[in-house]
Amino acid sequence: MSPIITLIASFLLLIALSVPIAFAIGLASIITIWQLGIPLTSVVNQMFASINSFPLLAVPFFLLLGRLMNDGGITDRLLRFADSTVGHVRGGLGHINVMVSMMFASLSGSAAADTASVGAVLIPAMKKAGYPSPFAVALTAASSVLGGIIPPSILMVIYGAFGNVSVGALFLGGIVPGLLIGMAQMGYVYHVARKLDIKPEGRASWRNVVHTGLVATPPMILPIVVLGGITAGIFTATEAASVAVLVGLLLAIVFYRSIRLRSLPGIFTDSVLAYSLPMFAVAAAGIMGWLISYLGIAQEVASFILSVTDSRVGLMLMVMAFMLIIGTVLSPVTAVIIFLPIIQSISISGDINQIHMALIVIMSLTLGLVTPPYGICLLIASQIGDVSTPRAFVAIMPLIGLVMLIILAGILFPNLFLTLPKMFMPEAFPG
Repeated sequence: MSPIITLIASFLLLIALSVPIAFAIGLASIITIWQLGIPLTSVVNQMFASINSFPLLAVPFFLLLGRLMNDGGITDRLLRFADSTVGHVRGGLGHINVMVSMMFASLSGSAAADTASVGAVLIPAMKKAGYPSPFAVALTAASSVLGGIIPPSILMVIYGAFGNVSVGALFLGGIVPGLLIGMAQMGYVYHVARKLDIKPEGRASWRNVVHTGLVATPPMILPIVVLGGITAGIFTATEAASVAVLVGLLLAIVFYRSIRLRSLPGIFTDSVLAYSLPMFAVAAAGIMGWLISYLGIAQEVASFILSVTDSRVGLMLMVMAFMLIIGTVLSPVTAVIIFLPIIQSISISGDINQIHMALIVIMSLTLGLVTPPYGICLLIASQIGDVSTPRAFVAIMPLIGLVMLIILAGILFPNLFLTLPKMFMPEAFPG
């Protein structure tokens, strides 16, 4: 039997047997390696090589930062600021949901953390205000995917580390599409609120706006520190993440005094445990990604796609469609590591800028966070709102459609996404 068939068939069989994705990937790879007669020590070597990366150290720092945001009550302060600024607009609670997700994304880069923290407060509030439960759940899940697009994004760090692509340029490239998605979602919220005849709330006083803004401003400096430091060449993405954690600790312990020193060991322990799970998936995916390159699958797939079309738009549309499908069964991080050799082969063959392709891939994969069966954000929001996943998925379809339209716009008009990276990090665009 061909090693390629062995790899695919064993992986699908393990998935059918309900083996966890990370273990299914690792076991399928080990079976194929054994068939090829390659020493099994290669498994250990490849797993270590997959996680032995300095840029990957940014991931636990951003996870820790997200935990500090929650435990430090910073999410609540962002909610109050959003309420004072957009709460009076028709559909105010929905706008607050989207706005807080955008701000939270710029602090933690974790979509799941955004869903849990924001959803716990706003889903019950939206239901009480008259919004249908499926819509409240769908909006919370859909807005949380901004955590994978608006910098700092953990997925962008992973992509940059494994694809040798500038993380800073990816961060800059995520700003415009993230803002466009947020504005599109707020427009949809306004439409739904008018349709349901949900009346706007009273406008907050300027004094309240200023007060909540001043309280929420310190954590909002963190994205500027991260992006500004990376863009100016002061520090790398990993160093920026560590600096952001230090600032977050100062805010939570000294400025807001919402976290006590005796709570830190528990927070650090939980963050380490939260980091270990995705890193095992990264290590396992690293083996399969190496096998895909070793077996020449990347070149074969790239050649097949190029035989169908050789236009830049056509290639990117095919990659987008493939990532949308893959995202339904694999986590974005795992999918990036496994299929990165194929993605980059297509980029090189089609003369497509690697940063442009990375942004399209990342945006397409983030939709997998809200599509069954993997859709972790939709599952979390559904549990909070006590809504079945099928009902939530039906409600989220228009929001998914909006994101797909923005991805298509980025494919057709590359500078829509690439203007900021080209402006501030031109060295990331050789030639």
